[in-house]
Amino acid sequence: MRRFFSFLIPFFLLLSNVFASDYHEQLNLKPLPQSSLLASFNFRSNSSLSQFEAHNFRYFPRSLGQILQHAGTRELHLRFSLGRWDAESWGARPWDGTKEGGTGVELWAWLEADTEEEADHRWRTLTNALSGLFCASLNFIDETRTTRPVMSFRPEGDHPSESLDNMHLLHGVLPHEIVCTENLTPFLKLLPCKGKAGISSLLDGHKLFDASWQSMAIDIRPICEAGQDCVLQIEQTIDMVLDIERSKRPRDNPIPRPSPGHDLKCNTSKPYHSEDTCYPTDFAEGDDWSLDRVFGKAMKGTCPITDSDVPPVCIHVPHTRDIFATDGSTEIKNPNEPSRCYQVSAETDFSIFLPRMSHEGEDAKTLADETVPPAQPLLYAERSFIGHGQEKGGVQTILKNPSPDTAVEFIYMESLPWFMRIYLHTLKTRVEGSLESNQDIVEEIYYRPALDRVRGTQLELRMRIPPASIVFLTYEFEKSILRYTEYPPDANRGFDVAASIITILPSESPNAPPARRRISNLRTTSLLLSLPTPDFSMPYNVIIFTSTAIALAFGGLYNILVRRFVAADEGPEVVGGLKGLIAKIRARRKASAVAKGKVE
Repeated sequence: MRRFFSFLIPFFLLLSNVFASDYHEQLNLKPLPQSSLLASFNFRSNSSLSQFEAHNFRYFPRSLGQILQHAGTRELHLRFSLGRWDAESWGARPWDGTKEGGTGVELWAWLEADTEEEADHRWRTLTNALSGLFCASLNFIDETRTTRPVMSFRPEGDHPSESLDNMHLLHGVLPHEIVCTENLTPFLKLLPCKGKAGISSLLDGHKLFDASWQSMAIDIRPICEAGQDCVLQIEQTIDMVLDIERSKRPRDNPIPRPSPGHDLKCNTSKPYHSEDTCYPTDFAEGDDWSLDRVFGKAMKGTCPITDSDVPPVCIHVPHTRDIFATDGSTEIKNPNEPSRCYQVSAETDFSIFLPRMSHEGEDAKTLADETVPPAQPLLYAERSFIGHGQEKGGVQTILKNPSPDTAVEFIYMESLPWFMRIYLHTLKTRVEGSLESNQDIVEEIYYRPALDRVRGTQLELRMRIPPASIVFLTYEFEKSILRYTEYPPDANRGFDVAASIITILPSESPNAPPARRRISNLRTTSLLLSLPTPDFSMPYNVIIFTSTAIALAFGGLYNILVRRFVAADEGPEVVGGLKGLIAKIRARRKASAVAKGKVE
């Protein structure tokens, strides 16, 4: 029997290595300007599509797989985002913006259905099920918050041509949703190691939701490669931008306090520097930090089923940057780009330490030796409200192309609530910095008007911005007056308007850089719309006034109907004053005397 088990052990080890290639995870670290750190967690697993359809789940989470099968979902994309990406300081977005969503919760999916009514029914089933799974308010994505994009989204997976005709794309967003720890916990439960080992052990709600910007993404799509079986791929991504100084504060003492004099970081190159005079150093000079101090704990080995060929931790810094790793790890430098990765032991904790590099003395280092300059974004975008008053308003979007020689072609999409009635004839574009006419900016328009309390407004524009130019896109809208029951409890705060979605199309030029040969996404910040708000205290004033009037009228009428009024001389004699008091005393004495006689 022992020989039999000793024969099976190598077989199971070989089988586990084959299965391990279907799952891998990786953490990418990238220091950013102003003492910030970009941390990107990526988890990817593949499951056979035939096994998935046969309800045989291995790495694919069963709870999510059953929902997709019940709702007829062929491709799913879910986003939880919070904060604002500072493109001016941090540069291009991670993953080219494809793993990013608008503020709040964003969901779009391709559903297989024969009719639009059936697709709407399956969409409601999907949103209700995901709402319970992720502890989010996805069940509030009703028909007024659902759109059917025409130009903005394309399937990322490989779908058979015969099934594309029956696939319906639906998109919904909740900009007012607050992302919190309740959404992170079910996210971690979908992972094979569930946050107990590997890079997922670094994820902590206190650190994640203290970040300057964070995004959680789930992408599910079928992948069919030539000559191989189709697989269903689920990719989970968490991106966050941490403030290094704030993240290094201990959890038991998070309140910032002034540092002692001997701990201050001073710029000694100033002529007035002395023991009692300190000029603080710039953020650009960086600071020392370590993985365990930033995330509050060290990484607990590696996940046992992860692909051993994929290094679990990578950091994008120049090769001249000093980095110290824990014992048992192996450093692998990339000769083609300034980055290095680390192979980690499966049983020991792992951390890296980046000391503060000196910018003075003989071995002085420059900023280029410490950080990699952030890549320039393909497009800058910002959006804001214009106008004044409670009746009408306007929206202005500023789009800037920083490239000096290449035009940018993209699709601009707006999903507006039904109570923002836009005037399409007021849509205008104005170009600065280019000699091209305004007619060349907007190439195609898709507009679906809103219906009161039925659906929102959908606007999609195919635009092209010339090199080194700025485009101002403006339009006007009218504010609707809601019923008093349609206002939220915090009506005076305003209504959140979803972020606009910008899909940058790939360049067809053969000389275009790699960043322009693929699709990239960009989302603006959400807006806060102020609507005419009634005085909600007036109903209570009316209720109180009416109740008082009714009480007075009812009380008088009730007294007239129930009580009998007679003249004063017809009623019993009422003795009052001093005579009445004397009569009462005499009556009591007489009653007590009579009672005493009966006793004797």
